[in-house]
Amino acid sequence: MGTTRATPATLRVVIDTNLVLSALVFSTGTVAALRHGWQREHFIPLVSASTAGELIRVLAYPKFRLSSEEQEYLLADYLPFCETVSVTNPPPPTPPCRDSFDVQFLEAAVAGKADLLITGDKDLLDLRSAFPCPILTAGDFMARFEL
Repeated sequence: MGTTRATPATLRVVIDTNLVLSALVFSTGTVAALRHGWQREHFIPLVSASTAGELIRVLAYPKFRLSSEEQEYLLADYLPFCETVSVTNPPPPTPPCRDSFDVQFLEAAVAGKADLLITGDKDLLDLRSAFPCPILTAGDFMARFEL
């Protein structure tokens, strides 16, 4: 498979919470490159009310020891770059997923007509052949689109 050169703001992607959190917290490595990608508008992250809510909840976990101000700072470095998508009720059909908490990412991808879903989650990666848009790891995404 050849590489594709991304053009600004053309790729619509759903990124799972663990990768977004890592991209916001770590300043080096593949996940940090994700952060630079959305900041430079190489792609548009898609969020739903559910996925944004999960990110807000996770940032408040005591184990991260982030003050309210730090949480707001991190959210301000992600959410303004995102496009909010509406997940219908009932939600769009998605393949069965072992982890019910991951279904929100599948639903956001379908509702937002995402080009890609980016994740490190094995339960989501195992759905690659059953899902209508490609599901890639962060490393595969960065390599494939030369970001």
